[in-house]
Amino acid sequence: MNLKTAAGYAVGDFGINLYFISVMTYLLYFYTDVLGISAVAASGVFFVARIIDAVTDPLMGAIAERTRTRYGRMRPYLLFGALPLGLISILTFTVPDLDGNGKLVWAYTTYILFGIIYTVVTIPYATLTASITPDYDGRTRLSTYRIACAFTGGFAVSVFTMPFVSMFESEAQGFQVLMVLFSIVATALLFVTFKTTEEVVQPDRDKKISLADSAQAILKNPPLMVVIGIFSCGMLSFTVRQSTTAYFFIYNVGDPSLIAWFFSVTLGSMLVGIWAVPMLAEKFGKAGATRLGAYLTIVGCIGFYFTAWTSIEQLFFWGCVVALGGTPVAVLGWAMIPDTVEYAEHKLGVRADGAIFSTASFFQKLAKTIGGAGAALVLGLAGYQANQVQSAQALDAIHGVLTLVPIGIMVILVVLTKIYPLDKSAHDQLVKDLTPSA
Repeated sequence: MNLKTAAGYAVGDFGINLYFISVMTYLLYFYTDVLGISAVAASGVFFVARIIDAVTDPLMGAIAERTRTRYGRMRPYLLFGALPLGLISILTFTVPDLDGNGKLVWAYTTYILFGIIYTVVTIPYATLTASITPDYDGRTRLSTYRIACAFTGGFAVSVFTMPFVSMFESEAQGFQVLMVLFSIVATALLFVTFKTTEEVVQPDRDKKISLADSAQAILKNPPLMVVIGIFSCGMLSFTVRQSTTAYFFIYNVGDPSLIAWFFSVTLGSMLVGIWAVPMLAEKFGKAGATRLGAYLTIVGCIGFYFTAWTSIEQLFFWGCVVALGGTPVAVLGWAMIPDTVEYAEHKLGVRADGAIFSTASFFQKLAKTIGGAGAALVLGLAGYQANQVQSAQALDAIHGVLTLVPIGIMVILVVLTKIYPLDKSAHDQLVKDLTPSA
Protein backbone atom coordinates (compact mmCIF):
# COMPACT_ATOMS: atom_id res chain seq x y z
CA MET A 1 0.00 0.00 0.00
CA ASN A 2 1.66 3.20 -1.18
CA LEU A 3 0.82 6.78 -0.26
CA LYS A 4 -1.06 7.40 -3.51
CA THR A 5 -3.40 4.49 -2.81
CA ALA A 6 -3.92 5.48 0.83
CA ALA A 7 -4.60 9.12 -0.04
CA GLY A 8 -6.80 8.22 -3.00
CA TYR A 9 -8.88 5.93 -0.83
CA ALA A 10 -9.07 8.42 2.03
CA VAL A 11 -10.37 11.39 0.02
CA GLY A 12 -13.47 9.40 -0.84
CA ASP A 13 -14.54 9.67 2.79
CA PHE A 14 -14.17 13.45 2.63
CA GLY A 15 -16.85 13.39 -0.04
CA ILE A 16 -19.02 10.85 1.76
CA ASN A 17 -18.92 12.92 4.94
CA LEU A 18 -20.18 15.99 3.13
CA TYR A 19 -23.40 13.98 2.93
CA PHE A 20 -23.11 12.07 6.19
CA ILE A 21 -22.44 15.02 8.50
CA SER A 22 -25.00 17.18 6.68
CA VAL A 23 -27.65 14.57 7.42
CA MET A 24 -26.46 13.84 10.95
CA THR A 25 -26.00 17.43 12.08
CA TYR A 26 -28.56 19.42 10.13
CA LEU A 27 -31.30 17.18 8.70
CA LEU A 28 -33.33 17.14 11.93
CA TYR A 29 -33.05 20.93 12.13
CA PHE A 30 -33.88 21.17 8.40
CA TYR A 31 -37.01 19.07 8.88
CA THR A 32 -38.33 20.93 11.94
CA ASP A 33 -37.28 24.52 11.24
CA VAL A 34 -37.03 24.74 7.43
CA LEU A 35 -39.26 22.07 5.87
CA GLY A 36 -41.77 22.61 8.69
CA ILE A 37 -42.63 19.15 10.01
CA SER A 38 -42.81 18.36 13.73
CA ALA A 39 -39.97 16.79 15.70
CA VAL A 40 -42.09 13.70 16.37
CA ALA A 41 -42.92 13.34 12.65
CA ALA A 42 -39.22 13.72 11.83
CA SER A 43 -38.38 10.91 14.25
CA GLY A 44 -40.78 8.73 12.29
CA VAL A 45 -38.94 9.49 9.04
CA PHE A 46 -35.62 8.46 10.59
CA PHE A 47 -37.11 5.28 12.07
CA VAL A 48 -38.76 4.04 8.86
CA ALA A 49 -35.64 4.72 6.80
CA ARG A 50 -33.58 2.59 9.14
CA ILE A 51 -36.08 -0.26 8.99
CA ILE A 52 -35.52 -0.28 5.23
CA ASP A 53 -31.76 -0.26 5.85
CA ALA A 54 -32.24 -3.49 7.75
CA VAL A 55 -32.89 -5.06 4.35
CA THR A 56 -30.74 -3.01 1.99
CA ASP A 57 -27.48 -3.10 3.96
CA PRO A 58 -27.12 -6.90 4.12
CA LEU A 59 -28.45 -7.18 0.57
CA MET A 60 -25.82 -4.76 -0.70
CA GLY A 61 -23.10 -6.62 1.17
CA ALA A 62 -24.19 -9.90 -0.40
CA ILE A 63 -24.30 -8.36 -3.87
CA ALA A 64 -20.91 -6.67 -3.53
CA GLU A 65 -19.00 -9.73 -2.33
CA ARG A 66 -20.42 -11.74 -5.23
CA THR A 67 -19.65 -9.10 -7.86
CA ARG A 68 -17.01 -9.99 -10.43
CA THR A 69 -15.99 -7.32 -12.96
CA ARG A 70 -12.83 -6.10 -14.64
CA TYR A 71 -12.89 -3.20 -12.15
CA GLY A 72 -13.01 -5.53 -9.14
CA ARG A 73 -15.77 -6.36 -6.70
CA MET A 74 -16.23 -3.09 -4.77
CA ARG A 75 -14.87 -0.30 -6.96
CA PRO A 76 -17.59 -0.37 -9.66
CA TYR A 77 -20.16 0.85 -7.16
CA LEU A 78 -18.12 4.00 -6.54
CA LEU A 79 -17.96 4.68 -10.27
CA PHE A 80 -21.63 4.19 -11.04
CA GLY A 81 -23.19 5.23 -7.73
CA ALA A 82 -21.48 8.56 -7.08
CA LEU A 83 -23.67 10.72 -9.33
CA PRO A 84 -27.06 9.30 -8.21
CA LEU A 85 -25.98 9.79 -4.59
CA GLY A 86 -25.25 13.44 -5.29
CA LEU A 87 -28.62 14.01 -6.97
CA ILE A 88 -30.70 12.42 -4.20
CA SER A 89 -28.73 14.38 -1.58
CA ILE A 90 -29.80 17.63 -3.23
CA LEU A 91 -33.44 16.53 -3.25
CA THR A 92 -33.28 15.49 0.41
CA PHE A 93 -32.41 19.09 1.35
CA THR A 94 -35.00 20.65 -0.98
CA VAL A 95 -38.25 22.25 0.21
CA PRO A 96 -41.01 21.46 -2.31
CA ASP A 97 -44.06 23.66 -2.89
CA LEU A 98 -46.45 21.29 -1.12
CA ASP A 99 -48.81 21.34 1.85
CA GLY A 100 -47.90 19.83 5.23
CA ASN A 101 -48.82 16.27 4.32
CA GLY A 102 -47.08 16.58 0.97
CA LYS A 103 -43.89 17.77 2.65
CA LEU A 104 -43.99 14.82 5.04
CA VAL A 105 -44.35 12.41 2.11
CA TRP A 106 -41.47 14.22 0.39
CA ALA A 107 -39.30 13.76 3.48
CA TYR A 108 -40.07 10.05 3.66
CA THR A 109 -39.48 9.50 -0.06
CA THR A 110 -36.24 11.44 -0.43
CA TYR A 111 -34.64 10.23 2.78
CA ILE A 112 -35.48 6.59 2.10
CA LEU A 113 -34.02 6.88 -1.41
CA PHE A 114 -30.99 8.68 -0.01
CA GLY A 115 -30.45 5.81 2.43
CA ILE A 116 -30.66 3.18 -0.31
CA ILE A 117 -28.25 4.92 -2.71
CA TYR A 118 -25.93 5.85 0.16
CA THR A 119 -25.78 2.14 1.01
CA VAL A 120 -24.97 1.20 -2.60
CA VAL A 121 -21.90 3.46 -2.47
CA THR A 122 -20.70 3.27 1.12
CA ILE A 123 -20.87 -0.47 1.78
CA PRO A 124 -18.40 -1.23 -1.05
CA TYR A 125 -16.32 1.82 -0.09
CA ALA A 126 -15.94 0.68 3.52
CA THR A 127 -15.25 -2.92 2.46
CA LEU A 128 -12.30 -1.74 0.36
CA THR A 129 -10.28 -1.38 3.58
CA ALA A 130 -10.06 -5.16 3.87
CA SER A 131 -9.24 -5.51 0.16
CA ILE A 132 -6.48 -2.89 -0.09
CA THR A 133 -4.13 -4.43 2.52
CA PRO A 134 -4.11 -7.47 4.85
CA ASP A 135 -1.63 -5.86 7.27
CA TYR A 136 -2.86 -5.23 10.86
CA ASP A 137 -0.93 -1.98 11.37
CA GLY A 138 -1.39 -0.97 7.74
CA ARG A 139 -5.14 -0.98 8.27
CA THR A 140 -4.73 1.32 11.26
CA ARG A 141 -2.75 3.75 9.11
CA LEU A 142 -5.24 3.47 6.25
CA SER A 143 -8.15 4.08 8.62
CA THR A 144 -6.29 7.05 10.12
CA TYR A 145 -5.89 8.67 6.69
CA ARG A 146 -9.48 7.88 5.89
CA ILE A 147 -10.94 9.25 9.12
CA ALA A 148 -8.71 12.33 8.86
CA CYS A 149 -10.37 13.06 5.52
CA ALA A 150 -13.77 12.18 7.00
CA PHE A 151 -13.22 14.63 9.85
CA THR A 152 -12.07 17.28 7.40
CA GLY A 153 -15.26 16.81 5.40
CA GLY A 154 -17.25 16.91 8.61
CA PHE A 155 -15.37 20.03 9.65
CA ALA A 156 -16.31 21.75 6.39
CA VAL A 157 -19.97 20.86 6.83
CA SER A 158 -20.20 21.72 10.51
CA VAL A 159 -18.35 25.01 10.29
CA PHE A 160 -19.51 26.49 7.01
CA THR A 161 -23.10 25.26 6.64
CA MET A 162 -24.96 27.82 8.73
CA PRO A 163 -22.85 30.84 7.67
CA PHE A 164 -23.31 29.79 4.03
CA VAL A 165 -27.05 29.21 4.42
CA SER A 166 -27.49 32.60 6.10
CA MET A 167 -26.17 34.34 2.98
CA PHE A 168 -29.38 33.53 1.08
CA GLU A 169 -32.85 35.04 1.25
CA SER A 170 -34.19 31.86 2.82
CA GLU A 171 -32.67 28.89 4.60
CA ALA A 172 -34.43 26.62 2.15
CA GLN A 173 -32.55 28.14 -0.78
CA GLY A 174 -29.30 28.14 1.15
CA PHE A 175 -29.46 24.46 2.03
CA GLN A 176 -30.31 23.48 -1.53
CA VAL A 177 -27.45 25.45 -3.10
CA LEU A 178 -25.02 24.13 -0.50
CA MET A 179 -25.97 20.54 -1.28
CA VAL A 180 -25.41 21.17 -4.99
CA LEU A 181 -21.86 22.28 -4.20
CA PHE A 182 -21.27 19.34 -1.84
CA SER A 183 -22.54 16.91 -4.47
CA ILE A 184 -20.15 18.20 -7.12
CA VAL A 185 -17.17 17.86 -4.80
CA ALA A 186 -18.17 14.45 -3.41
CA THR A 187 -18.84 12.96 -6.84
CA ALA A 188 -15.41 14.06 -8.09
CA LEU A 189 -13.64 12.64 -5.03
CA LEU A 190 -15.37 9.26 -5.31
CA PHE A 191 -14.18 9.09 -8.90
CA VAL A 192 -10.64 9.73 -7.60
CA THR A 193 -11.00 6.85 -5.14
CA PHE A 194 -12.13 4.54 -7.93
CA LYS A 195 -9.17 5.53 -10.08
CA THR A 196 -6.38 5.27 -7.48
CA THR A 197 -7.28 2.11 -5.53
CA GLU A 198 -6.74 -1.57 -6.26
CA GLU A 199 -8.32 -4.63 -4.68
CA VAL A 200 -5.20 -6.57 -3.71
CA VAL A 201 -6.79 -9.04 -1.28
CA GLN A 202 -9.17 -11.24 -3.23
CA PRO A 203 -11.21 -14.33 -2.34
CA ASP A 204 -10.76 -17.59 -4.18
CA ARG A 205 -12.50 -16.98 -7.51
CA ASP A 206 -13.45 -20.64 -7.79
CA LYS A 207 -15.13 -20.75 -4.38
CA LYS A 208 -18.80 -19.86 -4.45
CA ILE A 209 -20.19 -18.07 -1.40
CA SER A 210 -23.68 -19.12 -0.34
CA LEU A 211 -26.02 -17.03 1.78
CA ALA A 212 -25.49 -19.58 4.56
CA ASP A 213 -21.72 -18.97 4.33
CA SER A 214 -22.25 -15.22 4.65
CA ALA A 215 -24.58 -15.69 7.61
CA GLN A 216 -22.11 -17.96 9.40
CA ALA A 217 -19.28 -15.47 8.84
CA ILE A 218 -21.36 -13.03 10.87
CA LEU A 219 -23.06 -15.20 13.45
CA LYS A 220 -20.06 -17.39 14.25
CA ASN A 221 -17.70 -14.44 14.59
CA PRO A 222 -17.43 -13.33 18.25
CA PRO A 223 -14.81 -10.61 17.54
CA LEU A 224 -17.18 -9.06 15.00
CA MET A 225 -20.02 -8.96 17.52
CA VAL A 226 -17.83 -7.10 19.99
CA VAL A 227 -16.55 -4.67 17.36
CA ILE A 228 -20.09 -3.95 16.20
CA GLY A 229 -21.00 -3.13 19.80
CA ILE A 230 -18.00 -0.79 20.12
CA PHE A 231 -18.70 0.75 16.74
CA SER A 232 -22.39 1.29 17.51
CA CYS A 233 -21.67 2.89 20.88
CA GLY A 234 -19.25 5.33 19.29
CA MET A 235 -21.74 6.30 16.59
CA LEU A 236 -24.64 6.58 19.02
CA SER A 237 -22.69 8.90 21.29
CA PHE A 238 -21.51 11.01 18.35
CA THR A 239 -25.00 11.25 16.85
CA VAL A 240 -26.82 12.42 19.95
CA ARG A 241 -24.17 15.07 20.50
CA GLN A 242 -24.15 16.26 16.89
CA SER A 243 -27.96 16.27 16.67
CA THR A 244 -28.43 18.45 19.75
CA THR A 245 -25.46 20.83 19.53
CA ALA A 246 -27.24 23.32 17.25
CA TYR A 247 -30.30 23.31 19.52
CA PHE A 248 -28.11 23.86 22.59
CA PHE A 249 -26.45 26.98 21.22
CA ILE A 250 -29.62 28.36 19.66
CA TYR A 251 -31.93 27.89 22.64
CA ASN A 252 -29.90 27.19 25.81
CA VAL A 253 -26.99 29.55 25.17
CA GLY A 254 -29.03 31.91 23.00
CA ASP A 255 -26.30 32.60 20.43
CA PRO A 256 -26.61 30.68 17.13
CA SER A 257 -23.42 32.30 15.83
CA LEU A 258 -21.44 30.09 18.24
CA ILE A 259 -22.47 26.89 16.42
CA ALA A 260 -19.93 27.30 13.64
CA TRP A 261 -17.20 28.33 16.09
CA PHE A 262 -17.91 25.38 18.37
CA PHE A 263 -17.75 22.87 15.54
CA SER A 264 -14.65 24.57 14.20
CA VAL A 265 -12.78 24.26 17.49
CA THR A 266 -13.96 20.77 18.46
CA LEU A 267 -13.57 19.15 15.05
CA GLY A 268 -10.28 20.96 14.63
CA SER A 269 -9.04 19.36 17.85
CA MET A 270 -10.07 15.95 16.48
CA LEU A 271 -8.07 16.58 13.30
CA VAL A 272 -5.02 17.33 15.42
CA GLY A 273 -5.55 14.40 17.76
CA ILE A 274 -6.17 11.86 15.04
CA TRP A 275 -2.48 11.59 14.17
CA ALA A 276 -1.74 10.27 17.68
CA VAL A 277 -4.13 7.33 17.20
CA PRO A 278 -1.67 4.96 15.42
CA MET A 279 0.86 5.55 18.21
CA LEU A 280 -1.77 4.85 20.88
CA ALA A 281 -2.92 1.73 19.03
CA GLU A 282 0.65 0.47 18.76
CA LYS A 283 1.26 0.99 22.48
CA PHE A 284 -2.10 -0.10 23.94
CA GLY A 285 -3.67 -2.09 21.10
CA LYS A 286 -6.72 -1.07 19.12
CA ALA A 287 -9.15 -1.98 21.91
CA GLY A 288 -7.01 -0.33 24.59
CA ALA A 289 -6.66 2.93 22.67
CA THR A 290 -10.42 2.97 22.06
CA ARG A 291 -11.00 2.50 25.79
CA LEU A 292 -8.75 5.47 26.62
CA GLY A 293 -10.82 7.59 24.25
CA ALA A 294 -14.02 6.52 26.01
CA TYR A 295 -12.61 7.53 29.39
CA LEU A 296 -11.72 10.95 28.03
CA THR A 297 -15.21 11.39 26.56
CA ILE A 298 -16.78 10.60 29.93
CA VAL A 299 -14.61 13.19 31.68
CA GLY A 300 -15.44 15.78 29.03
CA CYS A 301 -19.20 15.18 29.25
CA ILE A 302 -19.15 15.50 33.04
CA GLY A 303 -17.27 18.78 32.77
CA PHE A 304 -19.67 20.06 30.10
CA TYR A 305 -22.73 19.13 32.19
CA PHE A 306 -21.57 21.10 35.23
CA THR A 307 -20.50 24.16 33.25
CA ALA A 308 -22.82 27.19 33.26
CA TRP A 309 -24.38 27.97 29.89
CA THR A 310 -22.92 31.46 30.08
CA SER A 311 -19.32 30.20 30.46
CA ILE A 312 -18.57 29.99 26.75
CA GLU A 313 -14.82 29.39 27.08
CA GLN A 314 -15.37 26.45 29.44
CA LEU A 315 -18.07 24.98 27.20
CA PHE A 316 -15.63 25.09 24.31
CA PHE A 317 -12.87 23.53 26.43
CA TRP A 318 -14.99 20.59 27.55
CA GLY A 319 -16.31 20.21 24.03
CA CYS A 320 -12.74 19.74 22.82
CA VAL A 321 -12.09 17.14 25.53
CA VAL A 322 -15.17 15.20 24.40
CA ALA A 323 -14.11 15.47 20.75
CA LEU A 324 -10.58 14.24 21.46
CA GLY A 325 -12.02 11.28 23.35
CA GLY A 326 -14.15 10.36 20.38
CA THR A 327 -11.21 10.32 17.97
CA PRO A 328 -9.77 6.84 18.74
CA VAL A 329 -13.30 5.42 18.80
CA ALA A 330 -14.02 6.79 15.32
CA VAL A 331 -10.74 5.65 13.78
CA LEU A 332 -10.16 2.25 15.31
CA GLY A 333 -13.62 0.82 14.80
CA TRP A 334 -12.96 0.91 11.06
CA ALA A 335 -9.51 -0.59 11.61
CA MET A 336 -10.87 -3.47 13.71
CA ILE A 337 -13.67 -4.61 11.40
CA PRO A 338 -11.33 -5.80 8.57
CA ASP A 339 -9.47 -8.00 11.08
CA THR A 340 -12.68 -9.92 11.77
CA VAL A 341 -12.86 -10.80 8.06
CA GLU A 342 -9.70 -12.91 8.43
CA TYR A 343 -11.10 -14.44 11.63
CA ALA A 344 -14.15 -15.71 9.73
CA GLU A 345 -12.01 -16.85 6.80
CA HIS A 346 -9.69 -18.76 9.13
CA LYS A 347 -12.51 -20.38 11.09
CA LEU A 348 -14.99 -21.09 8.28
CA GLY A 349 -12.95 -20.97 5.06
CA VAL A 350 -15.10 -18.13 3.69
CA ARG A 351 -14.03 -14.55 2.95
CA ALA A 352 -17.39 -12.80 3.38
CA ASP A 353 -16.09 -9.24 3.63
CA GLY A 354 -19.20 -7.72 2.05
CA ALA A 355 -21.50 -9.41 4.55
CA ILE A 356 -19.31 -8.42 7.49
CA PHE A 357 -18.96 -4.77 6.51
CA SER A 358 -22.64 -4.43 5.58
CA THR A 359 -23.63 -5.84 8.97
CA ALA A 360 -21.33 -3.38 10.72
CA SER A 361 -22.70 -0.56 8.55
CA PHE A 362 -26.27 -1.51 9.36
CA PHE A 363 -25.63 -1.35 13.08
CA GLN A 364 -23.79 1.94 12.63
CA LYS A 365 -26.85 3.33 10.83
CA LEU A 366 -29.13 1.83 13.44
CA ALA A 367 -27.13 3.59 16.14
CA LYS A 368 -27.31 6.81 14.13
CA THR A 369 -31.06 6.41 13.79
CA ILE A 370 -31.59 5.66 17.47
CA GLY A 371 -29.48 8.70 18.28
CA GLY A 372 -31.22 11.05 15.84
CA ALA A 373 -34.76 9.75 16.28
CA GLY A 374 -34.29 9.35 20.03
CA ALA A 375 -33.05 12.92 20.39
CA ALA A 376 -35.96 14.21 18.31
CA LEU A 377 -38.46 12.17 20.31
CA VAL A 378 -37.08 13.32 23.67
CA LEU A 379 -37.22 16.96 22.55
CA GLY A 380 -40.75 16.52 21.24
CA LEU A 381 -41.95 14.87 24.46
CA ALA A 382 -40.25 17.60 26.50
CA GLY A 383 -42.33 20.23 24.71
CA TYR A 384 -39.87 21.55 22.12
CA GLN A 385 -41.47 24.01 19.69
CA ALA A 386 -39.47 25.15 16.66
CA ASN A 387 -38.53 28.83 16.47
CA GLN A 388 -40.11 29.57 19.86
CA VAL A 389 -38.82 30.42 23.33
CA GLN A 390 -38.37 26.99 24.93
CA SER A 391 -39.72 25.84 28.27
CA ALA A 392 -37.36 24.95 31.12
CA GLN A 393 -38.24 21.30 30.55
CA ALA A 394 -37.25 21.48 26.87
CA LEU A 395 -33.98 23.25 27.70
CA ASP A 396 -33.11 20.62 30.31
CA ALA A 397 -33.87 17.88 27.78
CA ILE A 398 -31.51 19.43 25.23
CA HIS A 399 -28.78 19.76 27.86
CA GLY A 400 -29.24 16.22 29.17
CA VAL A 401 -29.19 14.56 25.75
CA LEU A 402 -26.03 16.47 24.86
CA THR A 403 -24.09 15.56 28.01
CA LEU A 404 -25.54 12.75 30.17
CA VAL A 405 -26.63 10.28 27.49
CA PRO A 406 -23.10 9.91 26.00
CA ILE A 407 -21.70 9.05 29.45
CA GLY A 408 -23.89 5.97 29.75
CA ILE A 409 -23.04 4.92 26.21
CA MET A 410 -19.30 5.21 26.84
CA VAL A 411 -19.53 3.04 29.96
CA ILE A 412 -20.94 0.24 27.81
CA LEU A 413 -18.18 0.79 25.25
CA VAL A 414 -15.49 0.43 27.94
CA VAL A 415 -16.89 -2.96 28.97
CA LEU A 416 -16.89 -4.15 25.34
CA THR A 417 -13.25 -3.16 24.77
CA LYS A 418 -12.23 -5.30 27.73
CA ILE A 419 -13.63 -8.48 26.15
CA TYR A 420 -12.37 -7.91 22.58
CA PRO A 421 -10.20 -10.98 21.77
CA LEU A 422 -8.42 -10.12 18.50
CA ASP A 423 -5.16 -8.30 19.29
CA LYS A 424 -2.19 -7.87 16.94
CA SER A 425 -0.50 -11.17 17.72
CA ALA A 426 -3.73 -13.13 17.26
CA HIS A 427 -4.46 -11.43 13.94
CA ASP A 428 -0.91 -11.87 12.66
CA GLN A 429 -1.23 -15.61 13.32
CA LEU A 430 -4.51 -15.72 11.38
CA VAL A 431 -2.93 -14.02 8.37
CA LYS A 432 0.08 -16.32 8.57
CA ASP A 433 -2.16 -19.38 8.61
CA LEU A 434 -4.15 -18.07 5.63
CA THR A 435 -1.09 -17.26 3.53
CA PRO A 436 -0.21 -20.13 1.16
CA SER A 437 3.25 -21.57 1.72
CA ALA A 438 5.76 -20.79 -0.98
